[in-house]
Amino acid sequence: MIAPGLIWAVIAVFAVFGFVIAVRAARTNSGTAGDYYIGGRDIGGMVAGLSYAATTYSAFMLVVLTGLTYRGGIGALGFELIYFAGLSLLVIFAPRFWLVGKRWGFISPAEMIGARYGSRGVARAMAVVSIVFLLPYCTTQMAGIGLLLSGVTGGGISLFQAVATGAALAMFWALLAGLRSVAWTDAAMSVVMFVSGLLAVAFAIAALGGPAEFLGTLQADHAAWLTVPGPGLWSLPTFIALSLPWFFFTLSNPQVSQRLFILRDFRAMRRMILWVLGFGFIFTLVAVIWGLAALQLAPDIPNTSMATPALLSSGVIPTWVVLFLIVGILSAAISTLDSIALTVGAMIARDVVPSMETHSDARQIFSGRLVIVAVVLFASYFALEQAAIVDQLAALSAAGLMVSVPPIVGAFFWRGGTAAGALAAIGGGAAVAVWLAIIQGVSVFNPVLPFAVGGASAALFIGVSLLTKPRAMALDFQSEIADQLAHHRAW
Repeated sequence: MIAPGLIWAVIAVFAVFGFVIAVRAARTNSGTAGDYYIGGRDIGGMVAGLSYAATTYSAFMLVVLTGLTYRGGIGALGFELIYFAGLSLLVIFAPRFWLVGKRWGFISPAEMIGARYGSRGVARAMAVVSIVFLLPYCTTQMAGIGLLLSGVTGGGISLFQAVATGAALAMFWALLAGLRSVAWTDAAMSVVMFVSGLLAVAFAIAALGGPAEFLGTLQADHAAWLTVPGPGLWSLPTFIALSLPWFFFTLSNPQVSQRLFILRDFRAMRRMILWVLGFGFIFTLVAVIWGLAALQLAPDIPNTSMATPALLSSGVIPTWVVLFLIVGILSAAISTLDSIALTVGAMIARDVVPSMETHSDARQIFSGRLVIVAVVLFASYFALEQAAIVDQLAALSAAGLMVSVPPIVGAFFWRGGTAAGALAAIGGGAAVAVWLAIIQGVSVFNPVLPFAVGGASAALFIGVSLLTKPRAMALDFQSEIADQLAHHRAW
């Protein structure tokens, strides 16, 4: 176990470091809503890429994915590589998001989709559905912080103390300087997460006798974990059920797609994509190898989500590396929580509250800050309460957020898409998701759930659009940005 005093000392250094970055970021803010929520569209490629990576490859990687590897073996690598393959959607959609965002001043993805279909109702529906499915996901980030800090200290740091610490840091960075503070902190901490992950895996493999011994022992004692479907978790239906929604994560999750508005120029966009792909591929391997190492060094853990805390507190990894990695995981969780809170704040300020976008920048920022506090407090409360309904919704979030994918794809590639079709896709798809998962009890491990939600959403979007007409005020993204796409040689 790690002494709580050491953990608190490292967190204090981490907090001071974040405070310095946040203060510097605040000094560069111009006071506009666009500056607060999307960094004034002036974020460089490296910072944007590392921030995107930290937001996407959150505490999920070394807590959940490692636990899935510990439980089900190499199938976890295939699952995560499906998500990695989904990042290829950035090549197609990043230029389009950036071009329309810059031209019409969009701040949230919901605002963009609403304008494309000429309907405030579409923007509001997309925002509300996104919020419903994102808030429980915030709770899982808080729960990850709690499991990590309480696990490595053997309860020396209580769940309440861990969650309160995460909440305080998340609120401070997001409230003070918005996206710049979060992005700059993300960039620095993603490097910490990356380097500490590599070091931790290297020490774990060394403790097992080196790469050859690690693989040999794994083959001899846990051969099933190296096969598909493995020891039981990764059946084909389960693999499909979990992988399909994650393939569309880049488009379906607004806290991620909003990152496409923040870029300075096309050169920054290309650099961002390369940074995300490079970081993602290597860190996926790190998380899976870490899980397989935990299987050997900390066997028979009843709760596989505790695989990382168990391995960190096993004494095999040097204390300084453990502390280094804890900071990386903590910052990843806070990054994801901050990013979601900022996006939800932007959607409330721009899309949900009537006529809020016509109010002053100060009022939009103030309302967003209130929402950020509410989101963090919500996540903290339910992480402590461990409410069953939140766990269900969190597991459902990836499938539920798929309802926005057909309207987003249609916004750029189908002029026949209508506001009525988009509303039907978002509202009908969300209703199917809730009915199947919450009322009928269909498991998130059942491929019926994502196929039904995605299929219903796509069918409603196409069917209703064919029966209705586009609104007069709807924008035509295809025609308006065609020349610019050709100029930049974008796909």
